[in-house]
Amino acid sequence: MADNVPLRDFDEESETDSETELLIRREAPSGTKSIGSSSSNNNNNNHNSRRRKSSTGFSGADADGSFLGNLFGHSLGSAAGQIRYRNERSRERAKTSNSGHNNSYNSVSKLAQLTHTSAGVAGGGGGGAGAGGSGSAAGSSGSGNGGTSGDAGNTATGVSGTGDLGTHSTVVDPENGSSTVFYQHNRRKSKSRSIANVCKLCLCSCWRKWFRPRELRARTVNLGRVNTEKFPPNEIRNQKYNFITFLPLVLFEQFRFFLNLYFLLMALSQFIPDIRIGYPYTYWGPLGFVLMVTICREAVDDLRRHQRDHEVNSQKYKRLSATNGSGYEMVPSSKLKVGDVIIVEKNERVPSDLILLRTSDRSGSVFVRTDQLDGETDWKPRLAVPYTQKLSRDSDLHSIDASFYVEKPQNDIHSFIATFCMTDGSEDTGLSVENTLWANTVVAAGTATGIVIYTGCETRSVMNNSQPRSKVGLLDMEINGLTKVLFCAVLGLSLVMMMLKGFGGPWYRYMFRFVLLFSYIIPISLRVNLDMGKAFYSWQMQNDSNIQGTVVRSTTIPEELGRISYVLTDKTGTLTQNEMVFKKIHLGIVSHDADTFHHIGHMIQKLSGNLMQQQAGNLSSSSSGGESNKPIMFAGNRMRRPEGWREWEAVRALALCHNVTPVSDDEDNRSVSTASTVTGGNNSPTKSVINIEAPGSTDTEHQYQAASPDEIALVKWTEQVGLTLIARDLNSMTLQVKTPSEDNDVLLHYQILQLFPFTSESKRMGIIVRESKTGQITFYLKGADVVMSSIVQYNDWLSEESGNMAREGLRTLVVAKKVLTEEQYSDFEMRYNAARLSITDRVAKVTAVTESLERELELLCLTGVEDRLQENVRPTLELLRNAGVRVWMLTGDKLETACCIAKSSQLIGRNQGLHVLRSVKTRTDAHQELNSFRRKQGHALVISGESLEVCLQYYRPEFLELATASPAVVCCRCSPTQKAQVVALIQKHTGKRTCAVGDGGNDVSMIQQADAGVGIEGREGRQASLAGDFSIPQFSHIAKLLLIHGRRSYKRSAALSQFVIHRGLIITTLQAVFSAVFYLSSVALYQGFLMVGYSTLYTMFPVFSLVLDQDITSETAVTYPELYKDLSKGRSLSYKTFFIWVLISIYQGGVIMYGALILFVDEFIHIVAISFSALIMTELIMVALTVRTWHRLMVLAELFSLALYLISLAVLHEYFDWEFIWSYDFLWKVSLITGVSCLPLYIIKFLRKKCSPPSYLKLS
Repeated sequence: MADNVPLRDFDEESETDSETELLIRREAPSGTKSIGSSSSNNNNNNHNSRRRKSSTGFSGADADGSFLGNLFGHSLGSAAGQIRYRNERSRERAKTSNSGHNNSYNSVSKLAQLTHTSAGVAGGGGGGAGAGGSGSAAGSSGSGNGGTSGDAGNTATGVSGTGDLGTHSTVVDPENGSSTVFYQHNRRKSKSRSIANVCKLCLCSCWRKWFRPRELRARTVNLGRVNTEKFPPNEIRNQKYNFITFLPLVLFEQFRFFLNLYFLLMALSQFIPDIRIGYPYTYWGPLGFVLMVTICREAVDDLRRHQRDHEVNSQKYKRLSATNGSGYEMVPSSKLKVGDVIIVEKNERVPSDLILLRTSDRSGSVFVRTDQLDGETDWKPRLAVPYTQKLSRDSDLHSIDASFYVEKPQNDIHSFIATFCMTDGSEDTGLSVENTLWANTVVAAGTATGIVIYTGCETRSVMNNSQPRSKVGLLDMEINGLTKVLFCAVLGLSLVMMMLKGFGGPWYRYMFRFVLLFSYIIPISLRVNLDMGKAFYSWQMQNDSNIQGTVVRSTTIPEELGRISYVLTDKTGTLTQNEMVFKKIHLGIVSHDADTFHHIGHMIQKLSGNLMQQQAGNLSSSSSGGESNKPIMFAGNRMRRPEGWREWEAVRALALCHNVTPVSDDEDNRSVSTASTVTGGNNSPTKSVINIEAPGSTDTEHQYQAASPDEIALVKWTEQVGLTLIARDLNSMTLQVKTPSEDNDVLLHYQILQLFPFTSESKRMGIIVRESKTGQITFYLKGADVVMSSIVQYNDWLSEESGNMAREGLRTLVVAKKVLTEEQYSDFEMRYNAARLSITDRVAKVTAVTESLERELELLCLTGVEDRLQENVRPTLELLRNAGVRVWMLTGDKLETACCIAKSSQLIGRNQGLHVLRSVKTRTDAHQELNSFRRKQGHALVISGESLEVCLQYYRPEFLELATASPAVVCCRCSPTQKAQVVALIQKHTGKRTCAVGDGGNDVSMIQQADAGVGIEGREGRQASLAGDFSIPQFSHIAKLLLIHGRRSYKRSAALSQFVIHRGLIITTLQAVFSAVFYLSSVALYQGFLMVGYSTLYTMFPVFSLVLDQDITSETAVTYPELYKDLSKGRSLSYKTFFIWVLISIYQGGVIMYGALILFVDEFIHIVAISFSALIMTELIMVALTVRTWHRLMVLAELFSLALYLISLAVLHEYFDWEFIWSYDFLWKVSLITGVSCLPLYIIKFLRKKCSPPSYLKLS
């Protein structure tokens, strides 16, 4: 056996064992060995010490057992010895110990030197500690006390002792004679490491708890039992900060600007006595004022957001309660939790994501409006869980024991997977999106009872929104770039001074003093003036009588409205009112519009007499035992149809071919129909009824619910002309024909045999009905003209008239019919039912059977329905187009609807074509469609969300190049996330400024992503209004917001910022000339109060009065929107204008300083009063030279500042000599210097105005 001790590192072991070091030695059966050993054995041990570690993670453990097994009596294997080290340099020690020493004694001694401790030698080094052996200490005077062990039985004997390493004990294995020595060390280092580990663990836990994104997971929601799992609170939060993050984030945003960071460093340098110049308050005062203004502004803005959020979160809802006597309690929406069962009334906003449990309709269905979520105007039907719908009342929900297993929260609003199951296993139902009510949808009719499954940030609505971000205006970024140029000028000027002065002595100290002297070239007052100017612009916008109701929610970016190149707008509720109006009907030989609709009404009333006679005849024949099968009205021989048959058939078809259910608001809130829906009464604050503005309306107003507002408009029109839908359920429909005597109105009853709903693929819907009295079976079909033209019988007017209506922006529908015999319908019903039961290709077979019926239909009429536009939408879009602003419409609605609105709103110009990008699914399709669009220059583009994804995936640069060059773009079927992505792509590809306008929750992401977000406060909710930077009551205000207020804000801020920079440049020029003349001394020209007063009392009011300046009037800006095009080029503030002001500042500063030196040679001691007076007068005159339109406050500011300075001359005796100032020489020489510095500039301005006037001067 080898005599030396191989040293091993056990870094893989647990840190909990760090308090004890183990020395393990295996004894040979024959006894102990001496210290000396051969070189070959030593090499073998070195080889063994480097063998591979076992899979258990412990070195030296072989097949005989593990390390823990060795401690408890198992074989140690062939290892000669193992030492376990527990400190951070164990790897280094192990490498040192294995480097190849002559004997183990030297190895252990070297290890002792590395660790600065004395090690007892065991095993082959020193006296062996075998049976009765003693252990000697290596490199120490201490000794280890040995002991004896008897090998009686199988008991292991432990021998303890003390040494320099502390108390140790030896355990001998009686089986193989191996022994283990335990050394107990000082635990101070271990305890300190334990405390550090505990602190590290606590910090990591806090970080994961507070800052790690919440893990989204599936959940089980109990019904009738308490849910113990914690979920996010149900709060709407548009705030940027909270109590903890407010100050750090605001300061970070401020010092992210180079201007503020520079002055912070300058102010901090004044705490160093060697480089201090003047008084510290001259640096800390302006900086502190800037920060206080910013902090107060951000606090006010965020407080307003908090108040608006609190208003929405405080909306009360009914929550079912088993303990309350009334059965429910009113709670604010922010207090709702997962598992609560709430009741949502008609026209109420759904506060969180729900699973629908019960509805007031016995069929378990309810309609919801989702335009605030997905932008679609169609009402969506939702179905209650069948088991809970069967319960007799809502309170029974507390008595059942059931649960819902729902998927983890996600942002897909069109899919949902959940399972409803009873605890006893008696019921197990799969649920889909049809059983849900997403947050921010609105119950259109009736009452819905649902259980909360997602709250707050886990709702579909919030997950489709982006987090609010702090927006920085383009003007601020441009000024930030200019300040970096000015900083380079400061360094360059300081370096020139040092080169002239020489780099002897403590040159770096002089260098920094020069930097401080010239630091006023970067004026800290720039931020103050700009922030105060922005607050003034915001106040003006909110108090403009022409755009009443405008609210500025973010006062940091009003200038952005003057640089907009792209406006991205929603459709529903933004461009349109989401109110459908029946505009026109064409019957083939005659066309009717709103002016002639009453003629149709008179004709229906005139023909109602024939109906009464036929019904009377039918009743008499039936009473005599006969039966009449004569078709009603004009369904017989076409050659004998009298006048009015076209109108009657068209109106009846429109009254029957739909999916509309009548609802009436009677005292009991019950519908006439058997499928009645309980309404919310008239107490709802946002009650919406689709009305038709036309004469001759009936006294009793009917309300309707349907999936599409188009169908409601059609049914309302039939009611207007005398044929009213009064009842409907799944199997029947009842119409009421208005007669001259209202007491004798005729009722027509129809049996619904088949219903074919509208789909985006078929683009049509149909119904088969049987008239109850005559038994006549009729198939009615209505749809888009592109599909109906091949279905109806030949005609020569449909294509032309549908094109005319489309150009007017109307939604067109073609209505046709086909009379079926009993044999024809029976044959169709048999084939149709067989196709519906088919296992394979069911959809294709059902479609084929339906199409067999859609042949040679009789064309009845062509209808035109208009989605009523917001007020003044057309002239507003025309103004934006003439102003060079490209308008994109991003909507979640259907392609056909989007195209109609684009035409009716004149989003697409009269001379512009319209290119509809076909649905693309592959790269080849996208390539072909883009090439096709490339050949159509000047056409507007229409694309769907799915096609947009494919184009962006394969041809992003090419598509964006074509789209951004298009005069207008319409994106339909866009999700909220896609809207934000489109905005971001435009920003990145073009670098231009964007403005997003929307009114719904589905527009929030787009509004927050845009450079300027505008929310419209509509009747459907305030979520977009709260999230926007600006809030307006209607879309037409956007024109004046951009063309007038945006223009003025940008122009004023550009002039203000450049003048403030000029004010700093001119005083820096004076300082540089002064230092150069007076032996390159780093001494301030103006001390203390003069420096502070220069940028505050003496020049602040005239300079800030530039925010009242305007280049053109409001009427001119709106009359000539082309003037807005120049603003997007950024010419008002550019490097060209910046360097012009730099030259002006250098010229004026040089004239003032050298003029003072030349004219006042004998009175040089008064150089401060001379130059400072000329400087103040020059600044006041330059303000007057910059003004384009004078305001009375501007004149007052000039006079007030001049008066303040004159008072200072008399009061500040520390800086001015009163007797010298009142001398005649002082007055005329200061006037001369001021005139020389300003007169040439006035002459240049006059000549430029005459020779090359700006465009706005030509108009005025």
